[in-house]
Amino acid sequence: MTIGIIGAGNIGGAFARALGKARIEAVIANSRGPDSIAELVSTFGRSTRAGTVEEAAAQDIVLVAVQWSKIPGALEGLDFSGKVVIDANNPIEAPLYRPVDLGGRISSDVFADLVPGARVVKAFNHLTPAQLSGDPQSEGGKRVLFYSGDDRRAKAEVAAIIDQIGFFGIDLGSISIGGKLVQFPGGPLPALNLVKFG
Repeated sequence: MTIGIIGAGNIGGAFARALGKARIEAVIANSRGPDSIAELVSTFGRSTRAGTVEEAAAQDIVLVAVQWSKIPGALEGLDFSGKVVIDANNPIEAPLYRPVDLGGRISSDVFADLVPGARVVKAFNHLTPAQLSGDPQSEGGKRVLFYSGDDRRAKAEVAAIIDQIGFFGIDLGSISIGGKLVQFPGGPLPALNLVKFG
């Protein structure tokens, strides 16, 4: 299995680094092309390579981590029908990190509209990049990663990735519930570095 990553910023890079440690094959892409991230990608391990956005989107599981306002452009023209697409985005804009007005909707619902036909799972957005790419073992236990979604099989596939990279996954239920809990800003769970013991 090869995982596609669209977005080579803090979260996309941290996810790629975590996959690399577990020797999970991945293709990571940004808007500027493979050559622009070749040096960065060389630090992720041999199982990760730079590719085009189209190559990343062609994988069975695709994580998207792009600055909020740039998501529509990054995904334009790509077909995600039937694919598991991981929404690792937060509705904020750097560098001021002001919340985006979503008109009362949760960000994962807005995101799902941009990937019609995809099986969306919200995950990998609530820890800091350093925690996500760091040691999943902490204080004698495993760091917790939350995930949520409306497709049971898609969630199981994401849960398997979470387990493979050494974290403890907790299913928060549907997107309408879990997506709201981990949304940053607004949700109560972002930036909580929780550890599961036993």
